Amino acid sequence: MDLPVNTFKRALAQGKQQFGLWAAFADPYVTEALAAAGFDWLLIDNEHAPNDLRSTLAQLQAIAPYPSHAVVRPVRSETAIIKQMLDIGAQSLLLPMIDTEEHARQAVAATRYPPYGVRGVGSALARASRWNRVADYLDQATSEICVLVQVETVTGLANLDRIARVDGVDGVFFGPSDLSASMGLLGKAGADGVRAAICDGIATVRDAGKAAGVLAPDERYAREYLAAGASFIAVGTDVGLLNAAANKLLATYKTSTEGTMGTERGGY
Repeated sequence: MDLPVNTFKRALAQGKQQFGLWAAFADPYVTEALAAAGFDWLLIDNEHAPNDLRSTLAQLQAIAPYPSHAVVRPVRSETAIIKQMLDIGAQSLLLPMIDTEEHARQAVAATRYPPYGVRGVGSALARASRWNRVADYLDQATSEICVLVQVETVTGLANLDRIARVDGVDGVFFGPSDLSASMGLLGKAGADGVRAAICDGIATVRDAGKAAGVLAPDERYAREYLAAGASFIAVGTDVGLLNAAANKLLATYKTSTEGTMGTERGGY
């Protein structure tokens, strides 16, 4: 049995634009419906959505038959948690709150087997190796793992060039909501200063030879980041899409929709 090819990692290395969607409902049936829509990648979120190891596994299985690629964000960038996500078959990880070069090195090490890293060896029990049916999984695994580090604070921005140049980091993803809060602009992910910082950051990442990504549910900002050189963008969230559609439908029949949420504010 062959190891699944990480088409997303290859697309980023080739500079191809990849459009994604946040899957935050933590339900495999919803996530499979999103996979059928044809997005290049879907983000299974453990940091802010009510996911756990088993719900993440179920969604990986739901996405598997479709062209969409699953990217998993663990609740935190911790070696043991990364090990679990890799063992259940995640090949691309979005690792939150990376502020320094050392954080980035530790994150990469957690995805590599010794002597190149610290990932625990348990492939015989793991879906990742198809329970040892993938020949030479231990030697091949690294080539198909995509490490994306998330920079979302002013400290991370200050260290961005060194973070991006860490060997094994495939891409850097900017989180506008947390970044705006770190900049003293809580709830203003689309503010001019936040967008300017992200555009500058995209240039820094590209200069390091890595892929740059960002969450941009607002089309105006998404196109701005694409023009700045971002190659993988999450253009919405499942929660935002449902809310917007529900609000629109209700407004068709009711003259007042006070208390409903309109559009996402440049972040979540």
